[in-house]
Amino acid sequence: MNKEILRLAIPNIISNISVPLLSTVDTALMGRMSEVHLGAIGLGTMLFNFLYWNFGFLRMSSTGLTAQAYGRKDEEAIIHNLLRALIVAGILGILMLVFQKQIGALGMQLLNATGEQHQLVAQYFYIRIWAAPATIGLYAIMGWYFGMQNSIFPLILTVFINIVNIVLSFYFVRQMGWEISGVAYGTVIAQYSGFVLAFVLFLLKYRSYLSHRKLATLLAAKPLLHFLNINKDIFIRTLCLTIVFAFFYSRSAMGGAMMLAVNVILLQFLNWMSYGVDGFAYAAESLVGKYKGAENTQAVYKAIRYSFGWGMVLATLFTLSYWIFGEAIMGIFTDQQEVIAAARPYFFWILILPLVGFACYVWDGIYIGLTASKAMRDSMLLALFLFGVTYYFITPYFPIHGLWFALLVFLGVRGLFQYWLFSRRGMELA
Repeated sequence: MNKEILRLAIPNIISNISVPLLSTVDTALMGRMSEVHLGAIGLGTMLFNFLYWNFGFLRMSSTGLTAQAYGRKDEEAIIHNLLRALIVAGILGILMLVFQKQIGALGMQLLNATGEQHQLVAQYFYIRIWAAPATIGLYAIMGWYFGMQNSIFPLILTVFINIVNIVLSFYFVRQMGWEISGVAYGTVIAQYSGFVLAFVLFLLKYRSYLSHRKLATLLAAKPLLHFLNINKDIFIRTLCLTIVFAFFYSRSAMGGAMMLAVNVILLQFLNWMSYGVDGFAYAAESLVGKYKGAENTQAVYKAIRYSFGWGMVLATLFTLSYWIFGEAIMGIFTDQQEVIAAARPYFFWILILPLVGFACYVWDGIYIGLTASKAMRDSMLLALFLFGVTYYFITPYFPIHGLWFALLVFLGVRGLFQYWLFSRRGMELA
């Protein structure tokens, strides 16, 4: 089991960590211009995280359903899961382009961007939005690869996309002088390049599955409704998650450019941890789904125990690394000493969050593998409610500390409630 977990998790960890690496490069490029640019890239990135995380249900549902079909050796279901996800991704991508003005205007209002910062965020948004069809399509096909127990293709795709993105962003910003527009153009080009590569890889390894596609089965009401219901629950779950982080950025922006710059940097540490631990969560998705499809309950429970063990080890390593190298890492994000000095009093939250928060990430992976979408939704709704209660009771006395404490409660409650649900219902969750 350890070998299986590590075979899936190590490529996932490398792949996932390359995602915040891109955000780190974008932050570093803007952090050497001004605190206004630094805050703008944080708000712009959060706006797209808010949009795209909500479409992350395509990756999650594709992984869970495909992994179970893989465990059953159901080749028709395998290819139809991919095709359904790609159809939904195409529709969503086109809708985002059609309604980009309305989405952008609402996003600026919710994030409280003003003055020069508003102009920079808008400039970034209306360029990067054109990557929407490719970005959402990549969610669908990468989730399918995870379900097929293939973590190498997502690794290749993610590293390729991020290398292209980093190289182009650096060139456009530092050589061409395009500032925040250069970062946006780099992202658009990289996403479409990755989407093309994803189909090339599919044709190289999985072309034979196309012979099992059947239009009548693809459009059959029962499996289509099952697919859409799972996606609906995961969408609600993810919407709660993005509301929390959008609210976090919005309240940070209301505290001024310095508070926003500090929280943008500190959240980079949380991103690194979450993407690292998600490597084991993704392994849990693939293995729990496969063994559930194969009706091997003993292997499901073993995969859960071992995934938690590895997740806890990695979270502890993140906390130790942040404790020892935190100051040096902050220097990567910005060379403005006043921003680093302002961040120091709040850095201890970054040491606590990995140890409290890792469990909810691993549980998410387990629930996705089980396709226990309703339980995922309910745990997130409870965590969102308690986040709001905590924020409004604490922040009048401790504005920034209260915001971070509310985030800690949000992550901790999710993990505890998911544990409680599984301990009561086990495999009957789905």
